[in-house]
Amino acid sequence: MWKRIFTGSIFIVILNISGLLDYKAASEEINTSKIKIEKIGPVYLPWGVAVLTPYEVLVTTKIGKLFLFNLDTKTKTLITGIPRSAFYRQGGLLDVAVKKRKDGDYIFLCYSKLTASENLTVAISKSKLSGNKLIKTQDIFISNYSSKSGVHFGCRLALNDIHLFASLGDRGDRNNAQNPNNHPGSIIKIPLYGKAKTGNLGWLSEIYSIGHRNPQGLHFQKSTGQLWSHEHGPRGGDEINIINKYNNYGWPKISYGKEYIGGNIGLNYSPEGFTDPIWIWTPSIAPSGLTFYEGKMFKEFYGKLLIGALKYRCIYLISLSSDNQPEKEECIFKNIFGRVRDIEVMADGSILVINDEKNGHLFRLSRPHITNLN
Repeated sequence: MWKRIFTGSIFIVILNISGLLDYKAASEEINTSKIKIEKIGPVYLPWGVAVLTPYEVLVTTKIGKLFLFNLDTKTKTLITGIPRSAFYRQGGLLDVAVKKRKDGDYIFLCYSKLTASENLTVAISKSKLSGNKLIKTQDIFISNYSSKSGVHFGCRLALNDIHLFASLGDRGDRNNAQNPNNHPGSIIKIPLYGKAKTGNLGWLSEIYSIGHRNPQGLHFQKSTGQLWSHEHGPRGGDEINIINKYNNYGWPKISYGKEYIGGNIGLNYSPEGFTDPIWIWTPSIAPSGLTFYEGKMFKEFYGKLLIGALKYRCIYLISLSSDNQPEKEECIFKNIFGRVRDIEVMADGSILVINDEKNGHLFRLSRPHITNLN
């Protein structure tokens, strides 16, 4: 069951001279605590962040650069050897994911690629990291659809042991999302080893689910193994979905948002054969980035969803019910980071945040060693 909810910040933020932020929550669940927010380093138009080591992370920029940030020294190093991406409107070098193997670290990048006809398509590359350079770079996926459109690329990546999953937007042509012979508007699955198996009858072999508009959040919940995603609606109707194989999530036949010029888009309920979202935002929050907090540093966040909100310039903290469904939300760290584009959790439980701005930054949230935290 989905729930229609309305946005609004319930946090009071006080900046004190020690450089810590004291958050007083208007909620019994989140206790007052001191959280250290560090500026790790500037980065122009960052889009994706991925953990490499306990003290190093990779950050992409839309203009086509990949940086390695050292969290301890607060330095960044340019990584060379990345594929050439096309920076246009919402397109560019987008998400990054890391797969650690015995023979080294493998880096996956999702990006908008310029075709020979000067259209834009979506590609995913695989490389091996060697020092400060990507080597053995090859595209492991290129969408079968290209156009002049510079919107709705999606492009979030999520890994499990044997597959890479990626979210693909409808590229601004909503009818793509109901066509399982077109890659746009779908979640795809790519094997890390071997070749893709034959897909469902009439579906391309890579397509895992269809009916998506512009999904910019994708993450596995460790406790259940479920793949969760969120996506941008039109005017209202942003969604959270649990992604299952061969499910149809409705867009544009079903939408809880409105046309920008007014009026409904298809149905506002899911009949048989379609899968309803488990959470809806009206008005839209413009969600980007998604992770489950399963660290130890912030016990008040444990088991909850952290989702960036571009529109409201905050992080949405989503609490889950006993049956693992979203049940309530809080808009935290409002107007601290700017437009929150992506969020990651480090092994020590600290939280990384990047903002989608020209004067962008990589931030780290941690809890100082303070006794008597209530």
